[in-house]
Amino acid sequence: MRTDMQIQQDVIDQLKWEPVLNAAGIGVSVKNGIVTLSGMVDTYYKKITAENAAKKVVGVKAVAEDIQVGVSPITRITDTEIAETVLNSLKWNTLVPDEKIRIKVEDGVVNLEGEVEWDYQRNAAGISIETLPGVKRVNNLITIKPVANPTNVQQKIAAAFQRSATIDAGRISVEVVGRRVILSGKVRSIGEKEDAVYAAWSAPGVGFVENKLKVEEEQLTF
Repeated sequence: MRTDMQIQQDVIDQLKWEPVLNAAGIGVSVKNGIVTLSGMVDTYYKKITAENAAKKVVGVKAVAEDIQVGVSPITRITDTEIAETVLNSLKWNTLVPDEKIRIKVEDGVVNLEGEVEWDYQRNAAGISIETLPGVKRVNNLITIKPVANPTNVQQKIAAAFQRSATIDAGRISVEVVGRRVILSGKVRSIGEKEDAVYAAWSAPGVGFVENKLKVEEEQLTF
């Protein structure tokens, strides 16, 4: 098992590897494999980038993210201006059915609501506004429209795992109950865990993914 000190140094190095981040402004502490990130960044996108960077490190069991998004009073944008920018961003994203999405902005926090047919459309809506100025957080509350009689979902997900270079398909079990997909087994990192969940969401007819995957602890070798 890797020590907290080793994990901490690897997370710091991974943050330095991200070109959009100023790693010196982000604090990293680790206890029992749980990483806590703190500090302040100027955009929500940088906040998400830091969190995702930490999840890539082997040995990280969870990430407690306490980074704040700070906007200078000089460049502060009103909620109305943010809402207009969000509307335009969704409109110009060809992956997003913008007419099906409702937007609410309060103190820089953007709530997205509505119903779409595919999870990739839901994700695209959230990702497309993460980099917008003035946005402090994005709450993606968009739901997936049920697909009638989904077939071969389990086989499609298993095949997606086999194609992936980052997923060890032989160690993950897939169970489908109605529109619910249940993933169980062991993975090598949080990044692999999230890749598996993403692949499951990409199958047609999936309404919920229950993630029971566990990050395997690395054994020390002497």
